[in-house]
Amino acid sequence: MAEKYQQQAQGYPLAPASIVPRSDEEYGNNYQSDEQIKKKKRMKCFAYIAAFAVFQTIIILVFALTVMRVKSPKVRLADVVVTNNGNGNFRFTARVSIKNNNFGRYNYDGSIATIRAGNNVVGQFVIPDSRARARSTKKIYVIADLTNVSGTNSGPLALSVDTALRGKVELMKVIKRKKSAEMSCTMTANLSTNTVQDLRCK
Repeated sequence: MAEKYQQQAQGYPLAPASIVPRSDEEYGNNYQSDEQIKKKKRMKCFAYIAAFAVFQTIIILVFALTVMRVKSPKVRLADVVVTNNGNGNFRFTARVSIKNNNFGRYNYDGSIATIRAGNNVVGQFVIPDSRARARSTKKIYVIADLTNVSGTNSGPLALSVDTALRGKVELMKVIKRKKSAEMSCTMTANLSTNTVQDLRCK
C-alpha cells in the first residue's frame, strides 16, 4: 500500500523550481524603476517647456529691438545743379531723398526748405506732404529761383540748405510714433560752370 502511494505521488510532480512567487523586494525594485521612468519623462517635459520659453523670449526681444524700434528718417540732397540764366538770375534744382529705415511707413507734413548764401536767404522750395514707405526712400525733385545773388555771376558761391520734416511712423497700423527728420546741407556752387562741389549733408 505504501509502495502504491509513492508511485501515485511520483505521477504528480511538484511545480517547476523556476516558477517562484514575486518577492516584496522585486516588487519594490520594479516600482522604483517605474517611478524613475516617470520622473525622467517629467524632467524632459519641463526641459522642453523651458527651452520653448527661452526661444519665445529671444523672439520677442529681437522683435522689440528691430521691428518695434523707431528711428528718425533722414533727409538728404543730391544731384544739385545751379544754373546761371543770365541777368543775375539763377535756378537751383535738386533731388530730395527721405530715407525711412523703419518697418512702418513715415507720414510727414509739408515743409519749406530755405536756401542761404551766407546769412542772406536767396531762395526757398516746398517739400509737399507725403509718405515714405517702410524700409524705402522717397525721392522728390525740387526747383527754386535764387535771388539777391547779383554780383556773383562767376566764381564760387557758398550755399546752405536747411529744412525739417514733422511726421509719424506708423507700425502695423496701430502704433504711431512722432518723429522729425532734419536736414542741413552745405555746398559750393560754381556759377560760371553751373557745377556744385563739396556737397555735405547732416
